[in-house]
Amino acid sequence: MSSLKPCVDALYEGVDRVAERIPELPRCEVFLVRLLMLNAGALLRDFESKLKPHGMNDSDFRTLMMLYASEEGATPGELCLLAEQKPTNMTRIANALVKRDFISRSHATHDRRQVVLRITAAGRRFVNKLLPPMFPPLVESFACFSATERKTFERLLKKLALHLDPSVDADATP
Repeated sequence: MSSLKPCVDALYEGVDRVAERIPELPRCEVFLVRLLMLNAGALLRDFESKLKPHGMNDSDFRTLMMLYASEEGATPGELCLLAEQKPTNMTRIANALVKRDFISRSHATHDRRQVVLRITAAGRRFVNKLLPPMFPPLVESFACFSATERKTFERLLKKLALHLDPSVDADATP
């Protein structure tokens, strides 16, 4: 992973300069958003560097993992929602995964017009081979936090995600 310190330093300097010009700037919230995006970008770049030798990117792998975790498969529309992909990109992803024999397409038993995507045995073997070597670097990414801090961080990020979701009743979430 490349050094993020220059980016963090520049971020703080830049926000401080903007705050001098616009005193009502919500500095803390701007810092939080920028730091989340900086960290997410770094984690994504690192993750995709591990996927690239296998001819995959994050959206391909997320889709494959959703089908790996699914008992009955999923429709392309369901995967679009879960993977935050447009239908045309989901078609590209599905075509690429079918071509590699990682997933299959079939028709739903209750509605022959509906397509269902399912992971294949080859797709399961690929995931089972690819994932375990990724665990140590993933754990190392969060080694700066104690176990308690990691759980708190998870809880806070989940709380933020649910707060940002307009379909969730904020008063009903713990």
